[in-house]
Amino acid sequence: MQQDYGTLYVVATPIGNLRDISLRALDILASVDCIAAEHIDLTRHLLSHHGIHTSLMTLHQHNEHLVAEKIANLLASNQNIALVTDAGTPCISDPGAMLIHLLRSSGHRVVPIPGPNAAICALSASGIRSNSFFFYGFLPVKSGERKRCLTSLTTFPPCTLIFYEAPHRIVECIKDMIVIFGTHRQITLARELTKVFETFHTDNLENTLQWLLADENQQKGEFVLLLPPVFE
Repeated sequence: MQQDYGTLYVVATPIGNLRDISLRALDILASVDCIAAEHIDLTRHLLSHHGIHTSLMTLHQHNEHLVAEKIANLLASNQNIALVTDAGTPCISDPGAMLIHLLRSSGHRVVPIPGPNAAICALSASGIRSNSFFFYGFLPVKSGERKRCLTSLTTFPPCTLIFYEAPHRIVECIKDMIVIFGTHRQITLARELTKVFETFHTDNLENTLQWLLADENQQKGEFVLLLPPVFE
């Protein structure tokens, strides 16, 4: 007799506004046996907002391998599991890829439940007229490594470059971009997407740096940085 196995659902969750979640995602989160979350408190807040009380386990970059084995065992016992991250789509600059690789290699069923993604959200409202883009994610923390990564992107075919950046590194990141791309390279900075203080700022790199330095409030929150292509 063929054994039944559970399913891992990769569920996208809101990047800010808690109502930005699909009906299908809510159905899955309410019906699975357990949810693997990056930070339980954040996910519990989302679930509580929607009246969902599914049990939770922690899965982050430091315990992913151990938890992956536990999830594989749960799936083998015909339980269904949902994977979520703090915000947005799992495995996109967030943990989960190791888990999914292991499960797929073992023949387990993995089903995506699509939804919010900060990079696409920012690009869609940026007004950048470019048919192609390259999503890098988070740049290295150290300035030297960050500059080397940025330098490697200068030889790319013309496309919009998309990065994520944390608030405590945003100023230094822009300074490094000026060194590599020049003061006049255009940038769109998207901050706190879908939240109360959502901000889009478009200017050249030098003016954007001065804008950030002039108001520390603009240095707060999570950032998406979009550099449109330069055509010769």
